[in-house]
Amino acid sequence: MTPARCITYRFVVALLSLAPAMQDTRAAETAAPALAERVSQFIVKVNMPATAQSTQTSPTDPDAHAALARRVIERVLAEGTERSPARRRRAADTIADIRAMSGGAHVATLVAPISDAAAAAIAKRLQAQPEVEYAEPDYRLHRQLAPTDPLYAQQWAYRDAMGAARFETAWQTATGSADVVIAVADTGYRPHPDLAAHLLPGYDFVSDPFFANDGDGRDPDASDPGDWVTAEESRRCDGTDLWVSNSSWHGTHVAGTIGAVANNEIGGAGGLWHTRILPVRVLGKCGGPASDIIDAMRWAVGLPVPGVPDNPHPAKIVNVSLGTSQPCSHAMQEAIDDVIARGASVVAAAGNSGAEVGEPASCRGAIAVAAIDAKGEKAAFSNAGARIDLGAPGVGILSTANAGLTAPAEDNYKRNNGTSMAAPHVSAAIGLMLAVDPRLTPESIREKLVSAVRRYPDGSTCAKTETGSLCGAGMLDAAAAVEAARAPSRAGNGGLASGG
Repeated sequence: MTPARCITYRFVVALLSLAPAMQDTRAAETAAPALAERVSQFIVKVNMPATAQSTQTSPTDPDAHAALARRVIERVLAEGTERSPARRRRAADTIADIRAMSGGAHVATLVAPISDAAAAAIAKRLQAQPEVEYAEPDYRLHRQLAPTDPLYAQQWAYRDAMGAARFETAWQTATGSADVVIAVADTGYRPHPDLAAHLLPGYDFVSDPFFANDGDGRDPDASDPGDWVTAEESRRCDGTDLWVSNSSWHGTHVAGTIGAVANNEIGGAGGLWHTRILPVRVLGKCGGPASDIIDAMRWAVGLPVPGVPDNPHPAKIVNVSLGTSQPCSHAMQEAIDDVIARGASVVAAAGNSGAEVGEPASCRGAIAVAAIDAKGEKAAFSNAGARIDLGAPGVGILSTANAGLTAPAEDNYKRNNGTSMAAPHVSAAIGLMLAVDPRLTPESIREKLVSAVRRYPDGSTCAKTETGSLCGAGMLDAAAAVEAARAPSRAGNGGLASGG
């Protein structure tokens, strides 16, 4: 362990010594509901005081930043030496590992998972320290794929139904551009013959080898080995059988909706006939922690991540068909702010619990997408509410997949339901917009996209009422969005992006 990492480790241990003793934590776990979320990691970010900044180096210089961090942490540790050695040892025994992540934060991993209530108590104590900018549980996010229940299994083609996204009309103007890179932060990819021609190498950000299911942690191989979960593995994840499932091939399905190859005499077509898809693997068995997803989002747009080579193909769109019921965290909001500042749009699935929108779709700046069916009705599973920007097709969506129940088998096609299926329709529409005008900023894209929607049909569960709409401004209209992209932005200069 390097000196800087050791000091950071000691710092978090010292802060966690302010939390209740582990026997108190176990008591809190016992009182928690059987299916309450369990937490095994925390995200902690330390403030760098202005007085500690060097005048000799750039504030963004990694060595200078590390030196500043060491000075602040050493001071905090010195102030904490009056605490009893026994209590410090007890806190130290609860920490398995600590690592740097993007954005200047660190991830602290506990030896054993604790209840949501106990984690919240620890985070509150961490947050109270003057040197801490924020501290929060590192909740796991999960793919937003609804069950294939007969209630949801409605067969429809999006080009000729009331709830269709009108891509067929949009293609008369634009079919995409190989200059537009779209990152799919998901389970990875399979080299499906109807998809492979549009795939970039990508990266695997799943840091825990158990969840990664490919024998190691982060690596340059973003392919999907399968995310099946046995009953024993599910209990290892959170003590329940909640996550038992076959492999989903979720990332491959999402990527196919965005950019399955068109006019190749096999399968179907994606929303973009010309594009490059950057697979960024963040989900494995039982989903994936927010810390991995946050690092992946920053990397996808060309921002640095500790220990990971820079991305040579920065994305202009980041599709996150994943989520949690938790509200937007500080760490996730910072990451989305950074992605948007880089000139990239974030498109997020609203979630499938039939409730309010959670992270990351609930975060400021993300384009939150609800799922609608062929009639323009809100899908029964789709989250809804004031945070939704628009609705898009998310019921019975046919796309690229794999036949393997566990490990990969032959490539095939599958119909899926979910807001996960709705979000990539929006990402593809934005890809068409950028093909027409690559200078569009995330802000102008959002404005044009939302203003170009079609109204929900009268009587629809999504129709606007006096109190607003459950499903955002309206239904995705790719054709109108493309036309809007051709019109000058209100900001002028075609919405020219600052900083690329």
